[in-house]
Amino acid sequence: MKNIYNWHKNFTEKKRLYWDLSHYQAYWISWFKGIVMGLIIAFLVSCNSLNNNAEWIYLFDGESTNGWRAYNGEEIPSKWAAVDGNLTFDTQLKKEENWEGGGDIIYYLEEFDNFELYLEWKLPVGGNSGVFYHVKEGYSAPYAVSPEYQLIDDFGWGKLNNSELEDWQKAGADYAMYSADEKIKKLKPAGEWNTSKIKYTEEKVEHWMNGELIVSFTPYSKDWFERRNSGKWDQYPDYGKFKKGYIALQDHDSPIWFREIKIKKL
Repeated sequence: MKNIYNWHKNFTEKKRLYWDLSHYQAYWISWFKGIVMGLIIAFLVSCNSLNNNAEWIYLFDGESTNGWRAYNGEEIPSKWAAVDGNLTFDTQLKKEENWEGGGDIIYYLEEFDNFELYLEWKLPVGGNSGVFYHVKEGYSAPYAVSPEYQLIDDFGWGKLNNSELEDWQKAGADYAMYSADEKIKKLKPAGEWNTSKIKYTEEKVEHWMNGELIVSFTPYSKDWFERRNSGKWDQYPDYGKFKKGYIALQDHDSPIWFREIKIKKL
């Protein structure tokens, strides 16, 4: 800072002598220049911030279900609704053994390839749901073809179902493919809001939760194909086949609340 100050002082003195200015005139001109430069910098930062915000596409407007409909359907299922600024699925929580589903929804206005998806969500005790991407219709369900960011109550699901979750089933995992780093993950208890981010590019996929990077892998790598062909997806030969598709939210016979759902193309 001292070097910058000395440089500015010498520079100002040279300009004062060149323009034959008084010290008083040079002083105020120097201040005026500083104010102008500060305003220019603030303007550029503001423009950059506006541009960044303009890049986000909001998939939920907070007031309606516009843009959403049933997977393989024409209308949005009746249990999905916009309530108090949240996109909610209003149903009675069922145990895993009684799961029927069938009420999955897609954002049908646009398909995405490389993207950054951000959303906030919460579940009841024992709740279960998921977020899918690169979804294509015509299959039995989104999970038959699309990767899933798992949403589940790690703490209460086991008690409800008298079972234990495998790591690849836990919240934040790329379901049945890549487990979340449990040492880093900070899942909040049922009833509290979590933030999630999925970042997909051809070079890397990232799953974030509550500000922490918990999953990272290279899609279509040797390791990816080994996991893909390990047996879990034998009944779903087109799993992971598509590199562009819809965003979908899962009906897993559990209440769920979403808000601030937005996506940015990469």
